[in-house]
Amino acid sequence: MASQPDPVRPYRPDVMARRHLVVSGHYWASLAGFQILEAGGNAIDAGIATGIAINVLQSEFTGFGGVGPAMIYLADRGEVVTISGVGTWPAAVNCAYFHEHFGGRVPQGILHTVVPASPDIWITALEEYGTISFEDAAAAAIRFARDGFPMYPMMAERIEETAAETKTFPTTAAIYLPGGRPPEVGELFFQKDLAGTLQYLADEERAHAGQGREAGLSAARDAFYKGEIARAIVRQQVELGGLLTAEDLASFRAEIEPPQRVVLRDGTEIYGCGPWCQGPMVLEALAILDGIDLKAMGHNSPAYIHAVTEAMKLAAADREAYFGDPNFVDVPMATILSDDYIDRRRSLLDPKRAWPEMPPPGEIAGFDKPPWKPDPSAGSGVEMAGLDTSYLCVADSKGNVFSVTPSDGSTGGPVVPGTGIKTSAWGSRAYTDPDHPACVGPGRRPRMSCNPMMAMRDGKMMLALGSPGSEVLGQAQIQVFLNMMAFGMSPQAAVEKPRFASYSWPGSGLPHEYFPARLTLEEDIGRCSADALGAMGHEIAWWPVREWLAGSVCVIHSDLETGIMQGGADHRLTAYAVGW
Repeated sequence: MASQPDPVRPYRPDVMARRHLVVSGHYWASLAGFQILEAGGNAIDAGIATGIAINVLQSEFTGFGGVGPAMIYLADRGEVVTISGVGTWPAAVNCAYFHEHFGGRVPQGILHTVVPASPDIWITALEEYGTISFEDAAAAAIRFARDGFPMYPMMAERIEETAAETKTFPTTAAIYLPGGRPPEVGELFFQKDLAGTLQYLADEERAHAGQGREAGLSAARDAFYKGEIARAIVRQQVELGGLLTAEDLASFRAEIEPPQRVVLRDGTEIYGCGPWCQGPMVLEALAILDGIDLKAMGHNSPAYIHAVTEAMKLAAADREAYFGDPNFVDVPMATILSDDYIDRRRSLLDPKRAWPEMPPPGEIAGFDKPPWKPDPSAGSGVEMAGLDTSYLCVADSKGNVFSVTPSDGSTGGPVVPGTGIKTSAWGSRAYTDPDHPACVGPGRRPRMSCNPMMAMRDGKMMLALGSPGSEVLGQAQIQVFLNMMAFGMSPQAAVEKPRFASYSWPGSGLPHEYFPARLTLEEDIGRCSADALGAMGHEIAWWPVREWLAGSVCVIHSDLETGIMQGGADHRLTAYAVGW
């Protein structure tokens, strides 16, 4: 069972709780969510408060004008739902536009813009499943932004690393380079315009609260998508040559969708978001691995690392061939996650030899897929950061669970004047081949890597986990899941173990970089293992010990038989768990 302690003591203790528990990418955000739970809010209320706080405390990695796919377990219904986490391309965008004007490339800057999704995600979740007001959910975030918080090392390093780019955007530099320089550790850091934006939504909500809670939340949404914030966004788009319009903003709504699911042989059900993200890729890889005796191989042995890596490659090939916005493209998810198809994919996993590049996708009746070729957009722009994301999960005393992966930071583009937010740049996940399943198009959702996860076994356990890390995040989630489920580690021990990651498929973000056979290991996996993996055909690269590019996993494990919850918070970054 996952609740059994690991024989090697973790650096941090597992945080145990009986009432409620919050684990997030920043300690103050976890405290903000915990305070909502203590005041009587449910997991959804607390998750949204934590998420908006993350939009402030990790605004270099996430943004209130960004993205955030969410997954919710509703205990009274016994149901898992997801909220689509990314905004849509403007109505004026299509593949032909980028071919006509830019030779198929998508230039870095304002043309990366899609509709901001985060405000509607937070408000939709509050409307449908929460109990508190937007004002209460945003209160801690407003304080952090308005009154400032002490700059901490990771954020300071990130701002300094990107300072040259930030200087090219005056409205962004005014926030992140106060006085013309990166803020120092311990210096108070303010985001007063962002505080003003959040307060404006809260004020509009309060002005309509007499008409009921729903009317107040609707007013908060309209304040962003139809009010002063929308007008400021459109002004910037016009000035900088963007294509996002007032109609694009006003018509956007995040979609509530059923999750994708696989059931393992022991009855464990694993849930991911839809094929507009890499969620089903993670599920497919875990289903392939379910037919292999991983425990007998030994944790982080060469055979184990090889098997996990090759399963991910097989699943990634299917993502590249088939995954896109299911509102626009037929994605054969039922087939891809079926037992027969999984068995066929598993049969291609050679236990002694690595695929030298991304394998071919699986053959599916009715889908004629040519061999993979680079998209015309490949090579455009600057390589996306490896960790432009955060993650959080919350569990409450009634059994509700909230899991979300906020992303899309504010330092890599022009902040909208007077708002403190950068309009979502998740168009940086563009493809311009009209035959690509995730190609650009009016109203389409760019395919993203972010994916919150849940797993459960009836009457025994509930698990929520996720990570930042672009192409690495799904791999980190798989390794932590297997550390717990296959090797019996506690949550904290599971997140602290050394990691590895393959780069042997095209990246989600521009310029879709692709490094066939590359396998990156944290140093404490060891040279002997690296030599054995190299002999199998993997091209080895290295991370230092506890490298943040290996992800920053947060996890909650609930033992439904004892009522004890345990939280694991990755020591690679600023993640912390708070509960009791």
